[in-house]
Amino acid sequence: MGGPVPARQTGGAPPPRAAEDPAASRDAAQDRFERLVGDFVSQLRELRNLSPQTARGYASDLGSFASWCRREGVDPLRVTHRELRSYMAELAQARYAGRTVARRLSAIRGLYRWLLREGEVEQDVAAALASPRLARTLPKTMSDEEVSRLLDVCEDDELGMRDRAFLELLYATGARISEVSALDLGDVDLGQGQARLFGKGSKERIVPVYRLAVSRLEEYLERSRPLLAARGRGAAGKALFLSTRGRRMSADALRTTFERRVAQAGLDAGLTPHAMRHSFATELLNGGADLRSVQELLGHSSLSTTQIYTHLSAQRLKDAARQAHPRGE
Repeated sequence: MGGPVPARQTGGAPPPRAAEDPAASRDAAQDRFERLVGDFVSQLRELRNLSPQTARGYASDLGSFASWCRREGVDPLRVTHRELRSYMAELAQARYAGRTVARRLSAIRGLYRWLLREGEVEQDVAAALASPRLARTLPKTMSDEEVSRLLDVCEDDELGMRDRAFLELLYATGARISEVSALDLGDVDLGQGQARLFGKGSKERIVPVYRLAVSRLEEYLERSRPLLAARGRGAAGKALFLSTRGRRMSADALRTTFERRVAQAGLDAGLTPHAMRHSFATELLNGGADLRSVQELLGHSSLSTTQIYTHLSAQRLKDAARQAHPRGE
């Protein structure tokens, strides 16, 4: 009667799989994302020759985004456009400056483009994010009279000669403060009246140095630098500008020196070494130099960066016309 009885399975049914812990999965994704951020910054540093400061900036901006994702329970490798907008909205609510928000967004865009190329994400959700509109602000400059006042406060002792040479070189070349700090003795050719600067990404450029700046450098090298170098007991090396301890002056040390001289001269306390660079560019354009030449002298990779000085030059003309014209006021 009836069919055969099926054999009994001795092994029994396989146990149900334990449900994956969502929190553990998110933590693992976070850890992987943070490692990928490190890889991305390392790749940028190697391929684009980023300065240590710029690389730290990328790492800091992307680290802040990674921390937000961890805090909000967002999987950064599966982040949505809506979640990214929430992050940007939080920055705006926290009253971050527009340039800071734009910089962080730029870093996030670059990261997700790279993640897409590496096959770590399926789509570039950051590409569609709109950058905040930034108010155009003209850079602060110094007049030739203000530069003269700044140079006049430098004494005739060893530090005064050093500072006068440093300030004159800034004005002569439009160099960044980091570029001046990195100068070695062999980078300045006083006979030819030129200096070799290494800008962002270690890009090299040769810039002319006018005769007065050459004279200030000669004075410093003959009368001041040997005295400062003696204090360093061999630590001076090939560095052009030396501290009171006979060591290479860092960018921060040169910046502090600039600020101290500004205070002595009774000038605007908001002036920075970059104002000297802005003045250099503006004076060249006012004197008839073409924009492409100014770009090369400043070491700008993009002409659009240099174009801000055309607005500055035009603004000066407007101010002059407003003051001189009988109906200008």
